[in-house]
Amino acid sequence: ILCWNIRGLNSDKKWNSLRDKISESGCDIICLQETKKDSFDLQFIRNFCPADFDAFEYLPSIGASGGLIIIWKSYLFEGTLAFAYEFSILVEFISKHNDLQWILTNVYGPCTSFGKQNFTNWLQNIQMLEAFPWLLLGDFNLMRKPEDRNRPGGDIQKMFLFNEALSAFGVVELPLQGRK
Repeated sequence: ILCWNIRGLNSDKKWNSLRDKISESGCDIICLQETKKDSFDLQFIRNFCPADFDAFEYLPSIGASGGLIIIWKSYLFEGTLAFAYEFSILVEFISKHNDLQWILTNVYGPCTSFGKQNFTNWLQNIQMLEAFPWLLLGDFNLMRKPEDRNRPGGDIQKMFLFNEALSAFGVVELPLQGRK
């Protein structure tokens, strides 16, 4: 899975960079945050994705910010939108290789203090089946610890609330490759 906050899909340069990253990664599923687009179609997706990425679900941006999309190869996975909320989309996947079922949630957390509070409340109240495979990823716009910041500072209270929300799930954090 390639997960990337792209901060808008508005130029050939960005499309080329994204296409190169997709090809380099060898991924089968792409999760993008902050698309800044209110709609998608397959013709537009062809600007930055190889042709075998032919299925997708998206959450439109509101105004000039936000927007999420999950794009996948339909010959490998059957995907169904199970849930959409103001900062997340949840797709249930079934592998066409072994019939394994799992859920992928793509998140773009709000940047405002009030939005972050709403987001952590939402996160704490997710009702997920305990034994069902689930992957939660994206740009949370929150940090788990001060060392995660690229400069000193940060709101310790928000870090505490974010960690508290995540601990309710017993999540296992998977570190990003090559970046904080």
